[in-house]
Amino acid sequence: MMSSRYLILLALPFVLGIAANPSCGESVALKFNDPKPQKYQLTARASEIDARTKPHSEIDFVFANEKGAPADVQKASVDTQVPPRGKLVIWLMGHNQTLFDQLNSYGLHAIQPHYANKWFAICCKDKPISEHCRGNIRLEAATGQDFSDEVDIPKPDGMMERSFQFVQWLAAENPQGGWGYFLTKDGTGLRWEDVIISGSSHGSTTAARFAKFQKVSRVVALCGPRDQFQTWQSLPSATPENRYFGFSHVLDSGWTADHYCRSWELLGMHKFGPIVNVDNQRPPFQNTRRLITSFDVNGDDKRAHSSVQPGRSAWKDAKTGEYMHEDVWRYLYTHPVDAVGKAVPRDESCIKNQKQ
Repeated sequence: MMSSRYLILLALPFVLGIAANPSCGESVALKFNDPKPQKYQLTARASEIDARTKPHSEIDFVFANEKGAPADVQKASVDTQVPPRGKLVIWLMGHNQTLFDQLNSYGLHAIQPHYANKWFAICCKDKPISEHCRGNIRLEAATGQDFSDEVDIPKPDGMMERSFQFVQWLAAENPQGGWGYFLTKDGTGLRWEDVIISGSSHGSTTAARFAKFQKVSRVVALCGPRDQFQTWQSLPSATPENRYFGFSHVLDSGWTADHYCRSWELLGMHKFGPIVNVDNQRPPFQNTRRLITSFDVNGDDKRAHSSVQPGRSAWKDAKTGEYMHEDVWRYLYTHPVDAVGKAVPRDESCIKNQKQ
C-alpha cells in the first residue's frame, strides 16, 4: 500500500507543475522554478514505483542479480542551472552519467528506464530467419503491446509505461526539475512529441523501431541501428524521416559490414545529406543526418563500437582531456530538425540484401 506521503507527492506535479507552467501538458515554454538551481541526479527502482511490474526470467530480465543487488534501477538527471529546451531524452541502453551530463548541459532532461529488454541474445534463434522477428520483439518490448509470439511483455514492463511511471515519480519527487512538463494534460501518458528517443547499439536499434510506430521529437542512433536481415527500417514512419540522426566509427563492425549504412538508407536518411566525416568538418556538418568518425582506435573494432558516446573509449584531447566530439553530440541532440542537407543518391556499394 502506498504511503500518504507518497500520495501527496504524486499530486504535487499537477499543483506545482501548473504553477510553473500555466498550461501544463500543452506546448508552452518550460521554465524552471527552483530557488536553488543545481544539477539533480535521481534514482528509483521500477518495481517500487509501479507494483504491476514483474520480472521475466525467461529472457533473463530480473529485479535482483546473483548477488542480490537491485537490477531494476532507473536513472534520471536534469540541471536547473541551464535554460531548459523542453525535451526529454529517453536513453535505451545502460546508464551513462557522462552522457547525461552532456545532455543536461544542453538544457535537456534525461532518463534511463529499466524495461524488459534482455531478449536480444535469447530469441529469434531456433527458427528460420524471419525478417520481422527482431523488429516485432523490439516493438513489444518498447510498447508492452502484443506484436510478437516470441515473448510476452505486458504494458507495465514495456519502455513506454516504465518511462511514463518514472516521469510521474520524478515530477513528484523533484518538482524543481519541471518533469511534469512532459506529462500529457490529462496525466495519462508522456508527451511523445517532446521526447528524443536514443540509444547505442541494441538500444539505438530499438529506438529507431519504436520511432516508426510512435511519433517523437527525434531519434539519435549511436553505433546503430542494424537488425541486418530485417525490413522494418523501410516501413512507413510515424516519426518524419528528417528526425533520424546517426553516428558511427568506421571501424565498428556494424559499419564495416554495411549494417548501419543499410539501415540509414532504408530509414531515408540519405534524403537529407551525404555521409560526413566529423573529423574533417565543423558543425552543422552540411545539415546531414549521417555522421561518421575515423579517429585512431588502434584498430580495435570493439573500442570503435563504443567510441561514439562519452566515456573511456571516446576521443579525447591528449593534453586537456576534453572530448573531441562534444560538438557532434550537441549537433545530434539539438540541431533543428527542419534544417536539412541536400538529398543524395543511395550508395550502390552499401550492401542492402543482408542475410546474416
